[in-house]
Amino acid sequence: MAVEVQRRRLEPIPGFRAGAVAADIKGRGDGRLDLALVAAEAPCAWAGTYTTNRVKAAPVLLCMERAEAGGPIRGVVLNSGNANACTGPQGMEDARAMARLAAGAVGGGEEEFLVCSTGVIGAPMPMERIAAAMPGLARSLSPEGLEEVARAILTTDTRPKTGLVELPGTGRMVGIAKGAGMIGPSMAPHATMLALILTDLALERREMEEALAAAVERSFNRVIVDGDTSTNDTCLFLASGLREAQEGWREALEAICLDLALQIGEDGEGCTKLVELRVEGAPSPVDAEAAARCIGTSPLVKTALYGEDPNWGRILAAAGRSGADFDPERCDLLIGHVPLVMEGRWQGAEAEARAATVMKGARFTITLRLHGGPHAFTVYTTDLSQEYVHINADYRT
Repeated sequence: MAVEVQRRRLEPIPGFRAGAVAADIKGRGDGRLDLALVAAEAPCAWAGTYTTNRVKAAPVLLCMERAEAGGPIRGVVLNSGNANACTGPQGMEDARAMARLAAGAVGGGEEEFLVCSTGVIGAPMPMERIAAAMPGLARSLSPEGLEEVARAILTTDTRPKTGLVELPGTGRMVGIAKGAGMIGPSMAPHATMLALILTDLALERREMEEALAAAVERSFNRVIVDGDTSTNDTCLFLASGLREAQEGWREALEAICLDLALQIGEDGEGCTKLVELRVEGAPSPVDAEAAARCIGTSPLVKTALYGEDPNWGRILAAAGRSGADFDPERCDLLIGHVPLVMEGRWQGAEAEARAATVMKGARFTITLRLHGGPHAFTVYTTDLSQEYVHINADYRT
C-alpha cells in the first residue's frame, strides 16, 4: 500500500483536543509557547517507546511506569525549555505534579496522564509557573490545537515537524515531532527526540505496541545528527477508538514515523545535508548495521559531507573500524549513482569530480556494497558544520 504523508497540514483527530500556552518555563518572558496538552475525550489506548539511555529523565520514567500499569490514558502534557532530567526525587515529584495539574484542569485521574519534556538538563522545573499556566492551557484546548502543540515543543528546531495520513476509509492519523540536536535515538522496546502520533481508529494496546516498536526501529532510530542518545527520547501513539480499525494503519504509522524522522534530519542543528546511507551485501544484519552506524556517526565523514568533499577513504576507514566483517578488496562505493570505488579501488579524478557535484545537493545517497552476503541496513545521516558547534558550545550558559 502506497502511503502519502502530507506535511505542514494537520487536521483534527476525532476524540482529541489540544492546545498550548506560554508558561515562561525558561524565565525569559519572551511569550513563546512552551507548555502544551493533548487531551482525549475518553480514556484511550496507547503505546510508547523510550530512550535506552541509562540516564532517563523523570518524564520518561513516569511514562514507563504508566506503561507497566497497563491502563488507558486521558492525555499528555508536553513542555520545552526544561528536560527535567538529572533532577533527582524532586524531578519525579514535579513530573507527577504536572500530570496531577492536567488531570485537575481537564478531568481524569493523575495516573491517566503522561508527561514529555525537552530542554536544559539538570535545572529544576519551575512548577509555580506551570501551575499558574495550567488553567489557561485547559481553556486553550480545541480540536484544531495540534499546530500550537507542534510549536510549543520546539527547542533549537527551526520549524515544526508534522505529518498527516488520510486512511482509505474515514480514518485519520497525524503526527508531530521535535528534534534538531542530540539526535541518535535508541528507543525501546526493541533529538532530544519527541514524537506524538494520534489516530481515531479503534486499536488494541498490544498491536499498537508491536506496530510502534517496528515503526520506530525503521525510522527515528535510523536518523543520526550527532549520534548522542538523549535522556528524554519518547514516541507516543494514542488511539481514540471512535472509528473501526482499517487495513493499512500499520503502513500509515510507519510512513508517518519515517517522514517525521526525515524532517528531524533535515532540520538538524547546523545541517545543510541529509544523506541516505545504505550498506548492502553484508554477511549478517549485525555487520550491515555496525558499518552503517559507524560511517553515519563519524565526525570525519560528516565534515566531509559538509565540505562537499568525496573523501571516500574516510568512509571505508569508518566501515573498517566498525567491527563489520567484509573484504576491503571486494567493496564498491557509490555517491548518488557515481561509482567512486570499485572492488576496493578509486575510480579516478573524473569520477571524484562527478561525485562532488552530487554532494552539492541537499539530499543524496551513499551506497557501500560489501559483496559478502544478503543483508543491508540504512541510516539517515547529516553533515557537521561550524554552526552545529556554535549552537552547542554554549547551549546551557
